[in-house]
Amino acid sequence: MWLLYERMFASVDRLETRPALDEHLISRIRPMVAPSARLLPVVEALQPLLPDGGLRRGSTTVVVAPPGHGGATLALTLLSAPSAAGHWCGVVGMGDPGITAMAELGVDLRRVVFVPTPGGKWAEVAGELIDGTDVILIRLGLPVPHAVARNLIAKARDRSAVLVILTATSGQWPIGGDVELSIPHAAWVGVNAGHGHLAGRRAAVSVIGRRGANQEHTATLWLPSASGDVTVAAAR
Repeated sequence: MWLLYERMFASVDRLETRPALDEHLISRIRPMVAPSARLLPVVEALQPLLPDGGLRRGSTTVVVAPPGHGGATLALTLLSAPSAAGHWCGVVGMGDPGITAMAELGVDLRRVVFVPTPGGKWAEVAGELIDGTDVILIRLGLPVPHAVARNLIAKARDRSAVLVILTATSGQWPIGGDVELSIPHAAWVGVNAGHGHLAGRRAAVSVIGRRGANQEHTATLWLPSASGDVTVAAAR
């Protein structure tokens, strides 16, 4: 599936000439969502940070982290439990996320469609992936126009998909999300005075917007731990 989509979007500049997806086909691949299945699972370490302990279909989660703080690790971890449960996921604009690292995070690579270099047509690529995936992760490089963000949010809500936005600064995504996860501080541990081995990256993760309220909650996580997964870090 990865190679299939890479070939489809190898020349993203030609997207305007490609015929629109047939509505009958879209209806067949669109996720069928029962009222009891409107919550997608997440790994145990992230459950306290999210409303109802999971990803609500039709919602938008924004991950904000400066480079090197573990934002990509956190965002990809949001895909691990859904993909392991059989849900299709899409990743747009992430370049090379590292196959081994993703597997250690628990991501089922057989259920993930990657479009690492969508170019200037990233919004169109993301819009098409929303039609056939349950969770789509978009890594931003530049500020997004308000109209583009609004259209993607509306489409994800209409398709009952979860939109995950990864950005270095909150200003790049103009609308915000139902939930915003930010990493104000992170540091690798395990090396002392230039000796030893990295044991993991300890990060403070703050969440705003839990259950629609403007309340902030903070947890300390390993992003990742020494074994490569994401776990809760014990208080020091």
